[in-house]
Amino acid sequence: MGQKVNPHGLRVGVIKDWDSKWYAEADFADFLVEDYNIRTYLKKKLYAAGVSKIEIERASDRVKVIIYTAKPGVVIGKGGAEIEKIKGEVQKFTDKKLVVDIKEV
Repeated sequence: MGQKVNPHGLRVGVIKDWDSKWYAEADFADFLVEDYNIRTYLKKKLYAAGVSKIEIERASDRVKVIIYTAKPGVVIGKGGAEIEKIKGEVQKFTDKKLVVDIKEV
């Protein structure tokens, strides 16, 4: 009888990479909640943009959010207005400097 293994967990580090790239000892729970809130907000807000993946990288004083999307024009908006609005909303979840990067899939 075979053992059931989660396919995503099996491939992390081999084929796939982690969705969050940071390390914390004391602040782990706070960072985890922040990541969850950021991802939930962006998935709801950018549902029509075809977001495939959201990566979050943390350094000591900044948070970098990388959004992989099929329609970057929908995310950026006219003249960058939509992305600035999104940055303002996501900034409410964290007190560190926020950098948002958009990559086309």
